[in-house]
Amino acid sequence: MPQQSITLEDRGAYACITLNRPGQGNALDRDAQRELQDVLRQTVGRYKAIILTGAGASFCAGIDRDGDGAAPEYSRQGHAATETIELIRKHPSVFIAAVNGDATGDGVALVNVCDLAIAAEDAKIALPEIAAACYPTIAGPSTQLRILRKHASWMLLTGRPIDGRTAARWGLVNMAVPASRLMDEAREIAEGIAKFNPVTIDWSKKALDDIPGHVSDWTAALEYGRVITSVIQNQIGKENFMPKKF
Repeated sequence: MPQQSITLEDRGAYACITLNRPGQGNALDRDAQRELQDVLRQTVGRYKAIILTGAGASFCAGIDRDGDGAAPEYSRQGHAATETIELIRKHPSVFIAAVNGDATGDGVALVNVCDLAIAAEDAKIALPEIAAACYPTIAGPSTQLRILRKHASWMLLTGRPIDGRTAARWGLVNMAVPASRLMDEAREIAEGIAKFNPVTIDWSKKALDDIPGHVSDWTAALEYGRVITSVIQNQIGKENFMPKKF
């Protein structure tokens, strides 16, 4: 029986999704992309928090363009990798990246799209595409939206890796911990989030995208907060509430 490229561990109120291609640095080929997208769709409404990590010594080496001799597939919604990122961004669960090892290229985009991220202190995080005369199509913009310009310039223009400690200082991840403590920290955060109300989690995630993404005026932002609170209070307690599927 072939090994699953993506595994899902059910922990009750939260789950752990593991990229399971350690021999390829957990790079996502066409089949792994499909498996991950299927898992993401299947978990909507089932968990309040989801940990995303990698098997073995790497987190994710990005998109595997050599696995079948072809470039990543394009789907009806667009580039398959972009679709994967958008599925995570729009997912009602809180995603926690547990960056257990090296994250390169679009593997960095996976870190960026997660709501929270913890990295092993010695994990290497890099955007090396410039050495191949490329701009990192997904990881570049998502990194530039997360950190200061000088820090983004370092990653994009030198291609040199930063470690987990630097990633935490620059704001690319929330914290860096010794590798031996990584999953314990991630599980502790997931367990804490799992105690919260799912309606509140869902709408708080929406607010994180909308402010300041679409609402930058101070007064409008405060009004948005009032509306969100009203919506949450109106929905809490309703039977059969489930976050919307996509």
